[in-house]
Amino acid sequence: MDPSAGLTHFLLAPQRFPVSGVETYIFLPALVALAVSIFTSMGGVSGAFLLLPYQVSVLNFTSPAVSPTNLVFNIVAIPSGVYRYLREGRMNWPVTWVVILGTLPGLFFGALIRIKWLLYPAHFKLFVGCVLLYIGGRLLYDQTPQGRRKKARILEFESGVQQRLRELLQKSRHQTGGALPPEARVRTRSWSLKRVSYEFLGETFSFSAPALFALALVVGLIGGTYGIGGGAIIAPFLAAIFHLPIYTIAGAALLGTFVTSVAGVAIYVFLAPFYPQQSVSPDWVLGALFGLGGFFGIYIGARLQRFFPGTFIRVGLGLIITILALRYILGFFL
Repeated sequence: MDPSAGLTHFLLAPQRFPVSGVETYIFLPALVALAVSIFTSMGGVSGAFLLLPYQVSVLNFTSPAVSPTNLVFNIVAIPSGVYRYLREGRMNWPVTWVVILGTLPGLFFGALIRIKWLLYPAHFKLFVGCVLLYIGGRLLYDQTPQGRRKKARILEFESGVQQRLRELLQKSRHQTGGALPPEARVRTRSWSLKRVSYEFLGETFSFSAPALFALALVVGLIGGTYGIGGGAIIAPFLAAIFHLPIYTIAGAALLGTFVTSVAGVAIYVFLAPFYPQQSVSPDWVLGALFGLGGFFGIYIGARLQRFFPGTFIRVGLGLIITILALRYILGFFL
């Protein structure tokens, strides 16, 4: 057989993934993940929360194994975005560590819930819809007059971020692609078990460490069940409830999602032998293909984030998430 003909058939004919039973074109998972993650990474989330509905509804991958497969996407995709935020000096370490420490315990119990009580696709879709509805609704509410009044200081700050960054970069003769000057980086001011504060572009922001830890614990439970590291839930909360600007939390949310995704996959693999009658372990190949597209998409999104207004990012994410949520919820009852 002609090798070129075999390669052409491999690329242009649908391929079957034995673990998940999914049949699709080999390039499609990476292409979908690339498009999704460019946009979502600008809001500090990897895109896993949108790729899971794609796997469930389009690829018909509905077994518990879809959750850890989605986490594999995070493991492969996120490092590029994390590298970008680290290179620019925009990694918020206090937020990152509190999120990781809070999320990890909830992941184990979330995985058990998925395996034991959300086996049926219809029930899992309803759960996914409820999670997405909250995320999307929260993002859209923040843009209403009432929501904006509660976040007046942050919105005022974010509206001037791009201008202030441009001025700093011009002043320091910044070269595209390099690290940001010290004045444009996130710098920790104080850190204790009760409260954390940091500085960005001359402004100081603070949050309650115990409150964020408690939130991360709940997010870990939801993320372990859904198959996301938790960034899609943590990032909107950090912006809406803790009043932290999205430019200072995106990197922390991504890094936290990466660490918790590694732990989540390990938990599912550990639990698999206890449930031999179910498909629990991830489809590594399918997850890696999604991750390949996400790897490049997240890097591009992280690099583009500072050029897009925070409002644009939130409204766009909110609309997409809410539409998906309503589709799942209404589909369960109709």
